[in-house]
Amino acid sequence: MDTATKTKQTPSTKIAAARQKVNRLLMLKKLTVQDIADLDQMERDYLEETATQQLRGLTGEARDSFIEKMEAIIPVSTKNQLWEYNQTVISNAISNFIGKHGCMPSKTLIAEETGLSRQTVVKHVKEYQTHPEHVAAVQQFKFMAPNVLASVFKSAINGDTKAARLYLEMVGAISKQQPGMVVNEQNNYIQVNNTILSQENLSALTAEQLNQIEHIITNSQGK
Repeated sequence: MDTATKTKQTPSTKIAAARQKVNRLLMLKKLTVQDIADLDQMERDYLEETATQQLRGLTGEARDSFIEKMEAIIPVSTKNQLWEYNQTVISNAISNFIGKHGCMPSKTLIAEETGLSRQTVVKHVKEYQTHPEHVAAVQQFKFMAPNVLASVFKSAINGDTKAARLYLEMVGAISKQQPGMVVNEQNNYIQVNNTILSQENLSALTAEQLNQIEHIITNSQGK
């Protein structure tokens, strides 16, 4: 038997080797995709775990520098999670400050409260409306719009005239115009103060809905 056979690595030696390899990578000024190309799954998992732990312990500019160093190898899903985290802590900081002081906090105060750098706060506030995660969140609210409409309709048919007015505006049965206008009738619509009643819409309403409009108009005029 050949006595020069290679010694198999034990699990503990594999883990130790993975740690050494990952630690050497984390000492680099900036990581690239090529730097991690030869990592096996265990080494990749350890790199992710170690990087996550380090990031949690960083704040301000040190946090920015670490994210910048890792940016090239951070997957899109993780970048979205970082954005969501920033969005949450910045929103909470603003909400809490306004609740206590009744005014908008400065970017510096937000940074101090969240542990983010002022640069990150400024960048996030400036660009959040165009971020895909924000767009997706807005779509979620739009998705729930029919539920809100159903709730308003339920209140309307139970006798809430304000809800009835809101419902009719939401479905386009009546339209709001500039305030201060007097009762007027022209061609194909009736205009009452700041409300336009389209003849086309009115003709499509049931008798019950027409009665609701009558009650709404009466209340708005103080009758």
